[in-house]
Amino acid sequence: MTHASITRRTFGLAVGATATLFNTGIAMAQTLTEQNQSKPPLKVSFPSGDGFVVANLYLPEGYDASRRYPAVAVGGSMSSVKEQMGGNYARELARRGIIALAIDYRNYGESSGIIRQYEDQESKAEDLSAALRFLKARSDVTATGILGVCTSGGTAMYAAARDPNVRALATVAGYFGDPEFMLKFFGGQEGVDRRIALGRAARKRYDETGVIETVFAYMPNDKTATSASPSEYYMDQTRGGGVRAWRNEFAVMAWEPWLAFNPVAQAPKVTAPTLIIHSDGAAFPEQARKVHDLLAGPKELYWSVGKHFDFYDQAPTVGDAADRVAAHFRAKLA
Repeated sequence: MTHASITRRTFGLAVGATATLFNTGIAMAQTLTEQNQSKPPLKVSFPSGDGFVVANLYLPEGYDASRRYPAVAVGGSMSSVKEQMGGNYARELARRGIIALAIDYRNYGESSGIIRQYEDQESKAEDLSAALRFLKARSDVTATGILGVCTSGGTAMYAAARDPNVRALATVAGYFGDPEFMLKFFGGQEGVDRRIALGRAARKRYDETGVIETVFAYMPNDKTATSASPSEYYMDQTRGGGVRAWRNEFAVMAWEPWLAFNPVAQAPKVTAPTLIIHSDGAAFPEQARKVHDLLAGPKELYWSVGKHFDFYDQAPTVGDAADRVAAHFRAKLA
């Protein structure tokens, strides 16, 4: 059962509308920057795959075009847009002397893509690599890295496993799936098979009619949602739920690639220096430890405190994480 559907035509209208809504993360930003609001970011775009990515570029305070800075692409949670946690961290990194780029993945926010709200880690990894190419081409950049928050922590493993432009990597409250984990999380083989069947049927319907079936991405106690757990960050209109460019939707046809998401298998291929920040209160801490153990290069595991969503927008938790992430990138990307 789906809660919404869109067609190719209505998707085009929706994308046009979101172009006017890119600076909507006000409530969340105030959580971190109630005083001394920093300079607004620059909106940029660049090619990726068969389309383009739109991103917000945050320059360091006191930016000097004659200097060179570490530069980092930042991605957020599943279904997120650049005005949510990705923007929060990009802003905080810029305050700490780093050029930071918060992106809308293709099929989300202002970026291109026909199948809106479609979760595809291979495509997302391509977008992170495209972001690094964009940053590397700048004359004010020393070297490039990736910060992945929540799901993008896993996505970043895909990019880092294959892209030499990932000179350093950091994850905060990362979501790191593997087949064994997915079986447990989605009710065993029957639950996985049922969702794959739903996804294939939705894909068939899309191919035949152009209709994109969706379910809630986050909805407590809704078994049709991608995540039925308590999701206060998304349910709260003063936090992530109040960002108008964000849509609480997951394309049903994405079930198969979402269930195949396996950053744990990518970790042994990652040789870039990596910092993993997690806590007992963040999502699935045992998976974070597993990924850390498998990394092939220099690595650090910082065990913080706080609930999962505290890492998205709560000033003390984000500030502590940003301090450590910025120090990591300044050291590794000099």
